[in-house]
Amino acid sequence: MKKTSIGGMALLEGIMMIGPHKKAVAVRKPDNEIEIKVEDLPHHNKMQKIPFVRGVVGLFSQMISGMKALMYAASFADLEGEEEPSKFDKWLENIFGDKLMTVMIYFSVVIALFFSVGLFILLPNFIISIIFKDQVVLNNLFEGVLRISIFVGYLALVSRMKDIKRVWMYHGAEHKTITTYENGEELIVENTKKYTTYHKRCGTSFMFIVLIISIIVFSFTGWHSPIINVLIRLVLIPVVAGISYEIIKITGRTDGILSKIISAPGLWLQRLTTKEPDDDMVEVAIEAFKAVIPDVEGEDKW
Repeated sequence: MKKTSIGGMALLEGIMMIGPHKKAVAVRKPDNEIEIKVEDLPHHNKMQKIPFVRGVVGLFSQMISGMKALMYAASFADLEGEEEPSKFDKWLENIFGDKLMTVMIYFSVVIALFFSVGLFILLPNFIISIIFKDQVVLNNLFEGVLRISIFVGYLALVSRMKDIKRVWMYHGAEHKTITTYENGEELIVENTKKYTTYHKRCGTSFMFIVLIISIIVFSFTGWHSPIINVLIRLVLIPVVAGISYEIIKITGRTDGILSKIISAPGLWLQRLTTKEPDDDMVEVAIEAFKAVIPDVEGEDKW
């Protein structure tokens, strides 16, 4: 079984796939046709080859690509009855002109980062700081447990939303398509049906590893005033992300006992973030995946 570096992201009625040289976004339009957009990726810079640094660079790069893909997919939504642009929208367009979309993408990425860091990193620390005093080991342990609880609770809550359920189904289609390819089978809908919606190199697994590594890393920093704790955690976020990326990189290459143990919690969490897709969704995933398969065999090796 080969292990591919090709990965993706579920969108609103679509999927983005990223290969070693190309990125493709496939969207199921309201008329049931599949629209696909393929772009060449820029050459990797030196930063993307340095261990521990490449994880941080890659994470930010994928957030930007993901936001662009989300906006592209949303542009195909049924816009019947759309309201006229507000005065604020017109003002923004006058200020930024053709660069408005780029500004919106980067602004959205920054907001997403602030939300994620605030909800999953800073909020647990703030709560534990109020409840417990001067118990370094217990404080860090309880903070970690609370952080994981908030993360799982958040996933469970958003999974109840109708639109998100369909995104999770596309997420499942993405995983089934990748697994079919990794098993050397022809990329057709029928072949994907035998495979699970779970995949250990998924972003959900990465996020869980980030939470676990944050507990370990932050435990070495002691326990200070709330402001100092916040500053330390903000500074160490790139360190946590870099270490987590290297771990999922290593575990993704092997199928040993240690790899299975590390991957198990992330695979369990995918019960929340993936659902069984319908055939139409798998077709979208296959179209996106085929578009990014490299011409030279082996270039997409994990």
